[in-house]
Amino acid sequence: MRVVLACPYAWDAPGGVQVHVRGLADALARRGHEPLILAPAGGPVEEDDVRVVGRPVRIPYGGKVAPICPSRSSWRRVREALRVFEPAVVHVHEPFSPSTSMFATLASEVPVVATFHAFHERSRLLRISTPVLRSVARRIAAPVAVSEAAAGFVEEVVQRDIEIVPNGVDVARFSAAAEPAADMPARPVMLWASRLDPQKGFRVAVRAFAELADAFEDLSFVVVGAGSDRDAVDVLAPGTRARVRMVGAVPNRELHHYHAGASVFLAPATGHESFGVILVEAMAAGVPVVASDIPGYREVVRADRDGLLVPPGDPHALAASVGRILRDPELATRLRAAGRERAEAFTWDAVAPRLEAIYGRVTSPRGDA
Repeated sequence: MRVVLACPYAWDAPGGVQVHVRGLADALARRGHEPLILAPAGGPVEEDDVRVVGRPVRIPYGGKVAPICPSRSSWRRVREALRVFEPAVVHVHEPFSPSTSMFATLASEVPVVATFHAFHERSRLLRISTPVLRSVARRIAAPVAVSEAAAGFVEEVVQRDIEIVPNGVDVARFSAAAEPAADMPARPVMLWASRLDPQKGFRVAVRAFAELADAFEDLSFVVVGAGSDRDAVDVLAPGTRARVRMVGAVPNRELHHYHAGASVFLAPATGHESFGVILVEAMAAGVPVVASDIPGYREVVRADRDGLLVPPGDPHALAASVGRILRDPELATRLRAAGRERAEAFTWDAVAPRLEAIYGRVTSPRGDA
């Protein structure tokens, strides 16, 4: 089956949706399908199955900056790509963003499957745009969300049942990680692997490390990622700051080497998380997880079973839970084993067949999507 996968965000920018679409395309190809990815990009893309359909612009939204392509010329490129490729189904991601996925939804002459990834506690822009977005929603044959949180965010617009199919993760790559990155310090290591911005709670993590540094004199903090809060570590005392290794952005395909050398993984996001791919990656690698107790994360990590959950925005609770893991080898061992087992629910071998079944339903002669 020929499947177009439409990604609204710049293909050459870091992001969970891009990683998901890349993984889905690879999984579909392994299962005998022919995927084609449509996405904007700021520069050339060398992947044979990716077609660049415009240049992105950076639009602030929800405390982040979305690299999308709302141009009329991109609409024409999307429409032409669909005409030439002749897919059996078009699978769009975040179709309410005015970019590639919305254009593909409106231009498609074949059934459209739509996956919603985002979650916000509230969105004034979504509420104002609802009448317009409902015209987009009516073009969707099968709405899908990566979590109950993501489904709840758009349910007033979609006004139909939304099937939950979680994000797929390259679990095998993380679970097989054995060789730590060359720049990883000796354990114990507290690992951060995400954007450095207020939503992700990087300043909370820095304050937690400041508390832990005195109690664990050999603890290091490895920070993988880039963002506006990168200077947050400058408030640390010089001796404590020297134990922080700022790695910068790392391609996802190389990220597992950092997990291989970690003792505990932090994810203290303050909100707006629909899922938790970074949690699954850490669990797959056998790294105990301490994360915020927020919607989306709770659907991935079951408290005190697969990892430890703490109140968002609370550096003291974060430090205390990290300290529990570092002091209690039995707890760390139990969380490592439970996390690895939990991660198996999000492998592409588990997720891709569910999406494949949806493709089959919407393209069947009966049209019983």
